[in-house]
Amino acid sequence: MTAPALPEVPVVIVGAGPTGLTAATLLAQQGIECLVLERWDQLYPRPRAVHVDDEVARILAGIGLADEFAAISRPCLGLRLLDPEMRMLAEFRRSAAAGRHGFPEANLFDQPELEAVLRANLAGYPAAKLQGNAEVIEIAGSEGKVFIEYTDRNTGRRNRLAAEYVLGCDGAESLVRRSIGSEMRDLRFEQRWLVVDVEVSGELGEWEGVHQVCDPERAATYMRIGRTRHRWEFRLPPGAGAADFQGIGDIHPLVKPWTKDTPVESLSLVRVAEYTFRAQLAERWRRDRVFILGDAAHLTPPFIGQGIGAGIRDAENLAWKLAGVLDGSLPERVLDTYQSERMPHARTMIRLAKLVGALMTGGGRTGGWVRRTVAPRLRYVPGLRERVLSSETPPLRLGGRGLIGRLSPNADLGDGRRLDQVTGNRFAFITANPPSEVERSEIERRGAVLVQADAGSELGMWLRKGRTQAALIRPDGTVMATGRDLRELAEPLPTATE
Repeated sequence: MTAPALPEVPVVIVGAGPTGLTAATLLAQQGIECLVLERWDQLYPRPRAVHVDDEVARILAGIGLADEFAAISRPCLGLRLLDPEMRMLAEFRRSAAAGRHGFPEANLFDQPELEAVLRANLAGYPAAKLQGNAEVIEIAGSEGKVFIEYTDRNTGRRNRLAAEYVLGCDGAESLVRRSIGSEMRDLRFEQRWLVVDVEVSGELGEWEGVHQVCDPERAATYMRIGRTRHRWEFRLPPGAGAADFQGIGDIHPLVKPWTKDTPVESLSLVRVAEYTFRAQLAERWRRDRVFILGDAAHLTPPFIGQGIGAGIRDAENLAWKLAGVLDGSLPERVLDTYQSERMPHARTMIRLAKLVGALMTGGGRTGGWVRRTVAPRLRYVPGLRERVLSSETPPLRLGGRGLIGRLSPNADLGDGRRLDQVTGNRFAFITANPPSEVERSEIERRGAVLVQADAGSELGMWLRKGRTQAALIRPDGTVMATGRDLRELAEPLPTATE
């Protein structure tokens, strides 16, 4: 008797955190059917990440969440460095106005609220399905398929299905990572911190940027992340743990430098948790048809606020390639570029986070003396403020110079639209020169978008600064090639017949 055929789906995504939900939405936008399997039934209620930059806000806008994210987030106004006595060492202020991508360059939010709008948005795409209480227990590949076994935690029943591809967005303890035989490489950073979220009735009157206490004994960070929600993080001394800080009475002495005369009864403890901040990078991000993304692939200290953003960048990088492979418009080998592009970028950001953490909190008493001596003079260093506040991340390694590998600006086109609204997840040519009819025909044949950049426009100035006349932009906004002749630029465009 022939065994019944297994249910099949093009893509299974393990984990419904921000990375998994973003990947599912990006695929569903392209009509790719996907199933998200999540261990928990309801939204995980405890806040974790609190920051994304404008590059990541641009990705969220691209999946339809520009207004929703603006409603739950608030611009971060910069960074203030404080000594252990809460005296200001240095301050780097940034504007709350939109930057080159159309959004504030730093955005603070409450992660459960972000996940709620991600889930609600995903529900609007028929190609995507989210199944809760589904705990994946085994993943195996064979004959061009990936087989997934999971347990329905409501009934205890085991289920099996087949997929063409699996994306592991299942966090630091990733089962998917283990299934591909990949191990985390330790990048030599480990610190224990207490993370505290407090609801405050009333205003604290604090400056709404990030406050960093540069204390080698008890480093601390403060930021307002919502209308009434505030976040504190304190480095834990040896022997101390979250069990020592379970009530608002235990927390109050730590937060008092910011709450000042605010009555204790006006403070409501949302949660207190101990986290071990680590720097780790998976040695392999793919095996055959199985990929890992987000915390399953990399862990970064929080000092530059790039943890959640790195996972969303993974999703953006992989989703358009996978969609193209599945619909036949791209060759399968394009998937090889996921790890080669994203791993070096993630490694660079982890190293930067380690460096910033050391500069702010390391060095013991000597480090404290150096910070007290040097920090007040930083404002005299030419260009330092711009470098400290810049939200631009390093270019991807695509084997070119200038603009190649960099993210194009989501420029205002002067007609009420921005670049992403015109390109719409497609390849695009941006040119400062009027295209010929032959060039227009070739671009149209390739199914790409043509954008004329006038000399005085934002795009025109961007091209001129990059010392080029035209640029080929990938669906994720990354510059793929630059030059003059649009027909030559079109040659690198992969096609399914290559």
